[in-house]
Amino acid sequence: MPSAAERTRTLVQSTASAVLVVPGVHVERPESMIPLERIVGTDGDLFLLFSADSPAARAAAHAEADELSAVLEITDVAPVAVRARIRGRAWISGWLTVARDLPTPAGRVRLRLEVGEASLDDLWGTGQVEPDDFATAEADPLIAHEAELLQHLAAGHADQVAWLCALVGDAGGTHRAPTGAVPLALDRFGLRVRFTGAEDVFDARFEFPEPVRGHQDLHRAMHALFDAAEEAALGRRDR
Repeated sequence: MPSAAERTRTLVQSTASAVLVVPGVHVERPESMIPLERIVGTDGDLFLLFSADSPAARAAAHAEADELSAVLEITDVAPVAVRARIRGRAWISGWLTVARDLPTPAGRVRLRLEVGEASLDDLWGTGQVEPDDFATAEADPLIAHEAELLQHLAAGHADQVAWLCALVGDAGGTHRAPTGAVPLALDRFGLRVRFTGAEDVFDARFEFPEPVRGHQDLHRAMHALFDAAEEAALGRRDR
């Protein structure tokens, strides 16, 4: 499974929504605290792009070094229609300064968030992340295309996704014959599906034989997974 640092780094570099919270800063328009862009530097610092007249930019411009604390709050929502769509949240806290040495578009200000600590609560569980671990972690290689891939699976391969339930352990007779199956999350290690039954909702994780690094690897892994699910489903039907 991906480490807590990798999952946090993936969320930061994904398209998940984020808002910067600066204690003591009055905000009239909450949308003004949403970064226009976020980049992770080589040393693990976050570089956040804001409008030059945003409350965050004004506060950082008047703050001394290491004086202004802030928290970047990230909320990850599933890109497909599914019950309980929030897949995870992450909080990156640290100290905010103006990054004056980086090229910035006119009318914008790039702020540096020096990471002090991070935490997350996602489909894998909760975790704490140290700054050094965050700096050296890598985002999942599928993150740039995950939303598109999940939407494609949901729209074009719904029947095959539903077959995957045949690979789920019987668990004493529970979780049988789901009425719905939605691909919920995808990473280099596997696919997570949310099944809806007559009385319950449950997630199942289907791991790939080995981590995938790109589209070709993923294509082979998904075909092998669907072939195994179809074989298992036909086997159950024949019994």
